[in-house]
Order: sequence, then C-alpha cells, then structure tokens
Amino acid sequence: MKELKHLNKYFLKYKTNLLAGVVITVIARIFILFTPRYVKEIFLVIEKRMAGTITEDVFKADLTQAILFIIGASLIGALLTFFMRQAIINVSRYIEFDLKNEIYEQYQKLSLNFYKKNRTGDLMNRISEDVGRVRMYAGPAIMYSINTITLFLIAFIYMFNEAPKLAFYTIIPLPILSLAIYKLSKEIHRRSTIVQEYLSKLSTYTQESFSGISVIKAYGIEHQTSTNFTNLSETSKQKQLSLVKVQAFFFPMMILLIGASNLLVIYIGGMQYINGEIKSLGTIAEFIIYVNMLTWPVATVGWVTSIIQQAEASQKRINEFLQIEPEIRNTTKEHTKITGDIAFNNVSFTYDDTNIKALKNVSFSINHGDTLAIIGKTGSGKSTILDLIGRLYDIDSGSLIINNIEIAKHNLSDLRNQIGYVPQDAFLFSDSIKNNIKFGKENATDEEVINAAKNAQVHKNIKKFNNGYDTVLGERGITLSGGQKQRVSIARAIIKSPEILLFDDCLSAVDTETEEKILKNLAKVSANKTTIIVSHRISSAKNANKIIVLDNGEIAQEGTHDDLINIDGYYKHLYLKQLSETASK
Repeated sequence: MKELKHLNKYFLKYKTNLLAGVVITVIARIFILFTPRYVKEIFLVIEKRMAGTITEDVFKADLTQAILFIIGASLIGALLTFFMRQAIINVSRYIEFDLKNEIYEQYQKLSLNFYKKNRTGDLMNRISEDVGRVRMYAGPAIMYSINTITLFLIAFIYMFNEAPKLAFYTIIPLPILSLAIYKLSKEIHRRSTIVQEYLSKLSTYTQESFSGISVIKAYGIEHQTSTNFTNLSETSKQKQLSLVKVQAFFFPMMILLIGASNLLVIYIGGMQYINGEIKSLGTIAEFIIYVNMLTWPVATVGWVTSIIQQAEASQKRINEFLQIEPEIRNTTKEHTKITGDIAFNNVSFTYDDTNIKALKNVSFSINHGDTLAIIGKTGSGKSTILDLIGRLYDIDSGSLIINNIEIAKHNLSDLRNQIGYVPQDAFLFSDSIKNNIKFGKENATDEEVINAAKNAQVHKNIKKFNNGYDTVLGERGITLSGGQKQRVSIARAIIKSPEILLFDDCLSAVDTETEEKILKNLAKVSANKTTIIVSHRISSAKNANKIIVLDNGEIAQEGTHDDLINIDGYYKHLYLKQLSETASK
C-alpha cells in the first residue's frame, strides 16, 4: 500500500466529499439493516396471532406497520446509496483528472534524455491504463470497503445482541476467507505488474507501427509486422489469462463460504429453537437475511483486494516517472531580459545516453542582431549548439553566457519565449495549418499568420489546398511534403518575433530558388535579431556575419564567407563542390 500513499494529498483535497460519502454510507446501511429486524417482527406477529395472544385487528395493524417500515427503510436506503455513489465515485473521477494532469505536467518537465530512454507507448499506457486502474481504487474500492465495514459492524452488533452463539457460528468461515484473500492478493499483485508491463509493450509496438506505416508499406513488411503484433498480443493475452485465473478463485470461494454460513445458521439455529434457546423462528429468518445481505460485501472483499493490488502495481509504475527529478530546472522565478548576446566559453558536452562527446572546448560569441552560420559534417555537433542555447540540455563544462548572465541563471520561460526554433525534423501537429503556425503565437491574427507564411514562401502552397489555412494535417504533418513542412515550421518560428532565431538545417528539403527567396525574407524578418543558421549549404551561410566550421565537436575554422573561401579547408572544398554542382545543372 506504500505506493498508493501518493494519492493521500488528493484524498485530503476532496475530504469534504469523502466524509459526506462515509456519513451517507453509514446511514444508508442502518436503514437497509432495518429489513431483517422487521422480518423478525412479522414472524413474531404471526406467532402471536397463532397463539391467540392478539386479535385479528391488532395482527393486521402490526403486520401492515412492519411491511411499511420495510418498504420505507428500503426506499430511503436506496436513495442514500445513490447519493453515496455520487459523492465517492465523483471523487475518483476528480482524482483521475488531477493525476493525469500531474503526470502530463511531469512529462513536460522531464528532459530530452528521458524521452530517449522511454518509449511513447509506455508513456501513454501509464497516463491511461495505469491511471484508470488507480481510479478504481480511489472510487469503487473505497466505496465498497466503507460499505462492507459499515455493514459488517452494524450487522454483527445486531446478531451478537440477538443470539451470541448463533452469531459466533455464522462468522466461522470468515477467518478462512481472510487467509485465502491474503494468499491470493500477493499473487494478484505480482501478475498485475507483469500484465501492465506487457500492455505497455503492446501500446508501444502499436504506436510505432502506425507512426511508421509508410515505411512498413514501402518495404512490404505488413505480414511480418502483423505476425510480430500477433505474437506480442498472444503473450499479453496469456499474461492476462494468468491473472484472470487467480482472480477467478474469489467469487466461487465467496459463494461457497456464504453457503456454509447459511447451512450453519439453519442447523445451529434450528437446534437452538428445538432446545428452546431461541424463542422465535423469526430469529433464524433474521440471521439468514443478515448472512445473505453480507454475501455481496464478502464477495467484494476479494474484488476490492484485487483492485487494490492492481492499483498499487499501476501506481508504482506511475511513481517511477513522477519521482524522476527533471534535469533542466528553472533556477529563478524573477523575469530576466533576453536580447540575444551569446557567448560560448570552452563549452564541452557529452550525451548521457550514447556517451558521445558532441562538443569539446567550443568558444565563440555572437552579438545581438548578428547572424551566425554553422557548417560541418554530420555528427560534428551543430545541432547540439542550438539545443544548448535553448537549454534543452545543460553543458558539462565551460560557460554559456546570454546577455552577460549564465544561461542556467535565466528564467527558463523567459529564455524559451524569446527563441524561435526550427528543428531539423520539422514536427507538425494533427491540426489545421493555421493553428500549427499560431503555435508560435496563440493570439496571432489571421493577417499575421498569412504574413508569416508569405515570408516562409509557403502561402501559395497553402492557398492551393481545398480548405486553405483550415486544412487539417495528418499525424506529424504527413499531408505536406518535406519542403512544405519545413516552411510551415519556419512560419511558426518567425510569427512570434523572438529575439533569437535558431534554424537547424531547415531548408534542406527546398530547392535553391525557393531557398534564396526564404533567405531574403528571413534577412528582413531577422533584422535586429540574433540568428543562428545550421546548414550543409554554403548558400544558406554565405551572408552571415560570422561562420564557424565544426569538425568532431571542435571549431576547425572561423570567419566570414570571404575569409573562408580564401583558406584551404573544409569550407572552401564544400564551396567549390557545391559551385560545380550548381554549374552542371
């Protein structure tokens, strides 16, 4: 139960609703337990009439009164049970809502390293399936537990007060039941954990298959993928059946033990009536009703125990992620001004997941309003520089200064709000093109959206779609071509008019003519803004105020375009190669 302690803060938050539910539960059980007592009264009235100790009129009056009390108590009990469910079950929905939000907020705080180590399907399973199982504990499990405890306490008080010896024999099966529940619960907990792990694997495989459906179709491996899914589903099914087999012991065992209690009541009660220890058959009838009223609560003990065990297994999985401390933290709540003066001083950085040293003692500076271009081979560390400026990672050594302040001392929200970032892999959401562009500025007007699209040279393409800017894109923007996705991403970055613009090889999928037009527009848009362009094309870098060439995480060359084409090195060789390729077209 220690894993479920995480929910205590939510129980305290909704304590008023829960307390109301508990009070209503107790009152409802009291009214419902009037039924066996008045059934006994009916037997007594009948016995008195048969003995001739009361008249016909008194008999009818007493019988009618008892029946009306039973009907009234049942109706009131049913009404209160409805309000009990409204109070407690609603709380479980509130907790489900809060817990999902807590997990989602934690997901957003965690660094990129976390997402490199964990699969999307597993993340989704924990926020859906696992939270759903925890909700069952926060609602039905608590409700039925309170209901069962209340019913047991009140019923046993009545029973022992009425016939102690008979009550004692009635509860004999319960210790056996408790021991069986203890043994089965441990096994359920173990198997529930395995089931949830396989559900995560299944969700992950499904998500990846659907996301990569175009690759699957292109390679013609649908059959192989389907076979893999079937095998994984079969394993998951077997794990589920393994859990169900253990759970299946509960209800038959409950019914057996309740039946044994009924037999004991009839036999022991009958013997006591014959021996004169019980004065009325109504007592035996009362006890039989008590036992049968306890049938469902006793049966739910197993079900509730199963729910608790599954919930604990799920909450443990949830806690694993909730307890992870974000690597990137906001160190100040005070707002800090970002204008775009950036300086790298002997910065080194190594990726934790691969242990690749991406940057080695890199030093350079860029003034506010200038443009820096970064050129280099694949894997030389170009994108890493942009990630460090956006503080998606923290540096290992050296210093990264923005506006004469260490980057870690800047307000993280202020820093990222002043950065317009176009990643290498243009990611678009399954939403309209307009909303994808407005992602950079939620309150942007239609005019601003169109201007941004025009500057990104994508306006004409958008207008050709049947629904124009209201065209809804497929997952990850699959509706658009690679070049169109890149240009929509550029529009999304420039619409927010940030102080720092970061372009990570975002023109690789467009032709040189369109690239030239975009670069001219960006020169206007980025005036008085710090701009860093990562590219493999000299045409994207040549107009920058400064160009650095990275090689294996180190700066190999640095200077302007005119400086670097006059020096023998990587930049000059790349320039001549691309110049000859352009001339040959």
